[in-house]
Amino acid sequence: MPSSENPWAGQGSVLLDIGGTVGALIVTMPPETEGLEVEIRSVERDHAHDHHTDHHHDGQEGRSHSHEGGHQHHPHVAVVARPGPSQPVHTLVYPSLEEGRYDLVPIPGDRVVLTAAARGGEVTWVDWPTV
Repeated sequence: MPSSENPWAGQGSVLLDIGGTVGALIVTMPPETEGLEVEIRSVERDHAHDHHTDHHHDGQEGRSHSHEGGHQHHPHVAVVARPGPSQPVHTLVYPSLEEGRYDLVPIPGDRVVLTAAARGGEVTWVDWPTV
């Protein structure tokens, strides 16, 4: 689902940057969640750190943000329909995560819906829980 923020979101391949202690997380989502943004928060690490000055919008993953400022901010991506073997598959893709456990929180909100683990050098696939 292209947005006015990034009209190419969801088109093309997703580049996963993994190796060593860095892995990737892919979450299979229900089709009705297309466009939903989901924040990812490390369970082990404190995210109250200095932010870089870049503002990044990655077209392959939907929207991914990093902001400067004194607030606590976590990366987030949008659910995108990607080509599958017989029909589109709706996914969240977090292409480069330090090994560890992560909470996933839909935006807006603060309720953890899923906790998943990223393993270094691997791609972890998980399913979004159904209600």
